[in-house]
Amino acid sequence: MHVDRSTVVRWEAGEREPLPYQRPKLARLLRMSLDRLDQVLAAGGHGEPRDRLAHSLEQPGSVDLMTVAQLRQHVHELDERYDRAPSTSLLAETGQALGQITFLSAHAKAHRVRRELSAVEAESAILMGQLVWDASQRRDHRTAHRYFAQAVTAAKRVRDPATEGLAWLRKSYVALYGENDPSTGLALTLRAAETTAETSQALSGLATLHAAEAHAMMGQLTDCERMLGEADRRLEQVDADDVAFDLFSPTHRGRLAGSCYLFLGQAERAARILDATAAELRERSKSAAIVLGNLSLARLRQGQVDKAAGTLHEAMDMIELTWGGGGLNILFDACREMQPWRQEPEVQDVYDRVMTLMATK
Repeated sequence: MHVDRSTVVRWEAGEREPLPYQRPKLARLLRMSLDRLDQVLAAGGHGEPRDRLAHSLEQPGSVDLMTVAQLRQHVHELDERYDRAPSTSLLAETGQALGQITFLSAHAKAHRVRRELSAVEAESAILMGQLVWDASQRRDHRTAHRYFAQAVTAAKRVRDPATEGLAWLRKSYVALYGENDPSTGLALTLRAAETTAETSQALSGLATLHAAEAHAMMGQLTDCERMLGEADRRLEQVDADDVAFDLFSPTHRGRLAGSCYLFLGQAERAARILDATAAELRERSKSAAIVLGNLSLARLRQGQVDKAAGTLHEAMDMIELTWGGGGLNILFDACREMQPWRQEPEVQDVYDRVMTLMATK
């Protein structure tokens, strides 16, 4: 149709209708008559399309592109909630959606429908891998890898390098931050960057940022800074037409660069970067908890116990809402590093709050 993906999403949600001159081509693509298209559009996402999925699950051979659109919209809505809600609250719905997609894929008759189902399968498998890993406090590496591998297979089936690259990138997170294997994590980030190099500067730039962090974990300052420079070059080219534009945030660079210098033992430099990044944060999220947690570590390693404790309380404000595994792990790391000051009142306050926090989990 040569329109933005966001436009299609609004069509699917019934928030906007295709213009009159677009309808004949849309009807041809969906293999339906203009009259039938008018009926679907008149429902506006609130009439027949709502029952279409239930009908397809009862008669899986009838699954069509409109059913796929309904599933895709549901997966997108779940994905949008990921960074701001506890992963445990999304697991059941996402698992159900992925199960419905794989079931319908096995019965779909039309090649185009099977292809679109594979595309949605890749997206939902990535989200499921994220949720399982996060809900397990980044401990269930095997299940997360299995879902990401499923996403890679589905994305390759439809020749979608952006989604395939995102799945490789998510696998690298498990290696880097769960299995503590920066060598494997580096290989996976480079594979993600290579896969998406011609498709998405946003994804290739993010992958390169994490490659820089992998080098930092191994104490390789020169290689780390070389990758940070390469990531800057790629991210500067990101525009609103990038297929992964929604994944890009101006705070990504600061979050990852700060983490890099923290791994490299340059706490003062890390603190400056993370402090500036924290000031740009606009919402309570799992990624914000990670930034604040790392900032508290950077301040603690400079002996700034009062500031570190205050920042850790801000991080816990985020964790109470999102229960992100990454933020929790950094919180526990900070608590361990605070042991030499455990008799200080501000550190005791942190410990008391952590105990209360875990009691309510």
